[in-house]
Amino acid sequence: QVQLVESGGGLVQAGGSLRLSCAASGRTYSSYASGWFRQAPGKEREFVAGISWSGGNTYYADSVKGRFTISRDNAKNTVYLQMNSLKPEDTAVYYCAAGGSSYYTPTVRHDYDYWGQGTQVTVSS
Repeated sequence: QVQLVESGGGLVQAGGSLRLSCAASGRTYSSYASGWFRQAPGKEREFVAGISWSGGNTYYADSVKGRFTISRDNAKNTVYLQMNSLKPEDTAVYYCAAGGSSYYTPTVRHDYDYWGQGTQVTVSS
């Protein structure tokens, strides 16, 4: 079993930055890939970024490529999402997820097994 807790959300002006953290507990966490998703009001939850269990491979949605960076520190059981050049359309609840395997980093929601409770990110124009 893996438990995930996000933090770092908040209100920021357009063009600003935020760093989200996802702290995990569970002995097998480091064998899972990790991902960040987001869900805006009235919209489906969408993939934002994913990282392999080793941290050696990363994947991004086109909408955030070049602005967001996902990373992980397995010694601290923590995954991060550095968000720069934020736009009002980035406003959403951001969720951390764990799933996949040592060989597979999912980019779709249904392939993730564990989810955090979410953290709100609001970008004002």
